[in-house]
Amino acid sequence: MYWGARTLVGAAVLAAAIAGTTTAEAQEYRLRWGHYLAQGPFLEIEEEFARKIEERTDGRVKIDISWASGLGKGDEVFTLAGRGAIDMAAAAPGYYADQLLYWKAFQIPFVFDSAAEAMDVLGKVTEEFPVYREEMDKMNLVWLFQQPLDPYYLTGPSPECNSVEALRGKKIRSFGADIPKAHNAIGAVPVTVPVIEVYEALQRGTIDYSFLNGGNIEQYRLYEPGKFSCGPITAITGHNIVMGKRTWERLPEDIQEIFLDQAAKTRQDYLDWMTEFEKRTIENIKVAGGEFIEFPPEELAKWKEAAPDLLAEWEKELTERGQGETASKVAARWRELTAD
Repeated sequence: MYWGARTLVGAAVLAAAIAGTTTAEAQEYRLRWGHYLAQGPFLEIEEEFARKIEERTDGRVKIDISWASGLGKGDEVFTLAGRGAIDMAAAAPGYYADQLLYWKAFQIPFVFDSAAEAMDVLGKVTEEFPVYREEMDKMNLVWLFQQPLDPYYLTGPSPECNSVEALRGKKIRSFGADIPKAHNAIGAVPVTVPVIEVYEALQRGTIDYSFLNGGNIEQYRLYEPGKFSCGPITAITGHNIVMGKRTWERLPEDIQEIFLDQAAKTRQDYLDWMTEFEKRTIENIKVAGGEFIEFPPEELAKWKEAAPDLLAEWEKELTERGQGETASKVAARWRELTAD
């Protein structure tokens, strides 16, 4: 009995060790994804992407997402991924205005009428013009997909946010190279505030109005310090999801193909999801006590007329940087795709 028990215990320990070894071998790649935003329903498609990768690789790849700038701020994570300090990153291209000269244009206000139009332009031009991939290459990044965004609103404690005149002198949350120009054009004061700090900025009066999309208004509960949301104002695209080339190059070809295929599927899944999400998030904000105020079309027309032609300014900037030929072709294609 004694030796039989010892044999059984030994067999159990050996089986456990073998099982542990099998699990370790199956999980060949554990990737760290640094995300600049906090976890929430607005990002559930990206969580699903990570789950799908694990599922489709039979557990060989596990992606751990660190939310709310846990592995670096929005203007740091791309550089960290490019250096191999982390494996994947999510951040807005506007945070890298000096490196992603072509990508940042997707966050120029008053160019797109909807998220669908913005993503349609993105899908076409990134395929037609190699310069988009080349910019990622220079940062040692592999582009996977970009997040679509529902329309942007001005959100604050005062309902006086529905006219150009009312916004004169008001401090508005801003970011990137081009959105501050649109705010300056009507006499507003652009203030750079990271998304995860907007709630506190509204509470403290650092800004009078946030400038964010409905999904982030709901996710960060901005309707609490800022009950009123005026808009919609404009549509732009969201953040890019990328992988560092060092990580990419150590993945076997079959796993690379799974990443690319799932990224393509996620791009469409995100756009399909966004249409319904936009309706749902507005209703959720209203139920929670937030109020939406229309920004009248005639006032929006005044704003657009006051603002410079930011796409033309972008083209001029790149021409001055010696990229006039490519920039002109890209800008012409953008205008063709967004013509009414």
